[in-house]
Amino acid sequence: MKLKEIHELAVKMGKAADPRGESGIQKELDHQKHIYENLKGKEKEAFPLELLENPYADSRILNGEGDEDIFGLICGVDMETQEILLADRLREKGMPIDMVLTHHPEGAGLVGLSNIMGMQSQIFAGEGIPVHIAEGLMGPRIEEIRRRLMASNFQRAVDAAKLLDMPLMSCHTPCDNLVQKFLDDYFKKEEPQNVGDVLDLLFDIPEYRLAAKNMDGPVILNGKRENSCGRILCEMTGGTGTAKEMYRELSSRGFGTCVCMHMRDEAREEAEKNHINVIIAGHMASDSIGINLFLDALKARGVEIIPASGLLRVER
Repeated sequence: MKLKEIHELAVKMGKAADPRGESGIQKELDHQKHIYENLKGKEKEAFPLELLENPYADSRILNGEGDEDIFGLICGVDMETQEILLADRLREKGMPIDMVLTHHPEGAGLVGLSNIMGMQSQIFAGEGIPVHIAEGLMGPRIEEIRRRLMASNFQRAVDAAKLLDMPLMSCHTPCDNLVQKFLDDYFKKEEPQNVGDVLDLLFDIPEYRLAAKNMDGPVILNGKRENSCGRILCEMTGGTGTAKEMYRELSSRGFGTCVCMHMRDEAREEAEKNHINVIIAGHMASDSIGINLFLDALKARGVEIIPASGLLRVER
């Protein structure tokens, strides 16, 4: 496959699994078009035109022209400078590594993370929270993340890839969309009745069992096994953790259990205050499910996969 074909497939699969649906995706693209059309001069020249077609600002080609032939790649949850050096060393030893694929974004993809978080407002609106409330709660959280990223040296891994002439691509939200859909469909089919049922169902998934062997398996953070689970909310996509105040709104609309990759203490306390059970499924394992679903599609197209850096590789 060409590098650009891998990127295009990631965006296509991400869209197909996007909880916002086609109309929500188009709303984001229209928003970016509106921003672009209202810019002038040097700001307009600097606008990343890819955002007019790719709704995932955290998922992009970070190094490479796109025409590179990719027969094999190394992929992990975090692929930073040290992993890029590892890839180059393995390539010297004869391993078929034509690119590095990182799940967590680097470079411009990392800076674009706050752009992605706006999708949470649409997701929660689809679950019954009035959109003006969802947007009002998410606004400060998005700005918090945006300010935090301003201080990061986000270009280090990209610079390393350029110096080593190593194609580099991030695939974050498309993979998160894939695990979101996977778990939503799973719980809908299995119809768990209590928190213990939800936990047991997670342990039936290979990635979570593998993580448990590393002492990183699913755990109940709030609640007890015998608690009724109520409506289940899987929080697997949307950039990063949501606004803590959102749990009050979710509880009032019948959500009794949140299944998350991870959760901040202040958010957990708010969930507990509003009687929401919380299961931490695990960060590496949850990310691995989404990544694996994408990697399976690449393998089916003839690309050799070398897992690294936290990726629990399971083929389906």
